[in-house]
Amino acid sequence: MRPADLDAIDRKILIQVQADGRISVADLADHVGLSPSACHRRLKRLEDEGVIEGYVALVSPAALGRGTSVFVQITLDRQQDQDLRAFEAKVMECPEVMECYLMAGDADFMLRVVVADGSDYERLHTQTLTRLPGVARVRSSFTLRTVAKRTTVPMR
Repeated sequence: MRPADLDAIDRKILIQVQADGRISVADLADHVGLSPSACHRRLKRLEDEGVIEGYVALVSPAALGRGTSVFVQITLDRQQDQDLRAFEAKVMECPEVMECYLMAGDADFMLRVVVADGSDYERLHTQTLTRLPGVARVRSSFTLRTVAKRTTVPMR
């Protein structure tokens, strides 16, 4: 589905479910001005077409003892397809990796990892990150505090 295929009602639905993924279809229908059955059909279409990728609970990493985020730039020694795929497959096995992006620029990959503290990151760095396939360099930046963290995509 392209953005142009979304009408005003679709956008209202997306705004509501981004704010409250547990909203009932009846309440959602009231918010967007549809009958529950029409709202359910639209919601199902948005799910089926991949506009809505899923529903999750946002869990506090700090509440689980993983309150430190570290951004990690990884440079590989080679950037051929098989090298990138090997790294990507292995990095996905690391539960501390919350996000992984293939980058253009100085580093090949940017990771966001969650750890308990500096000692926990040292363990992750020495036992996992530096042992991933093809890693030539690891550069880490610790967050001091989160200024903005959004889970909603703008509806413009």
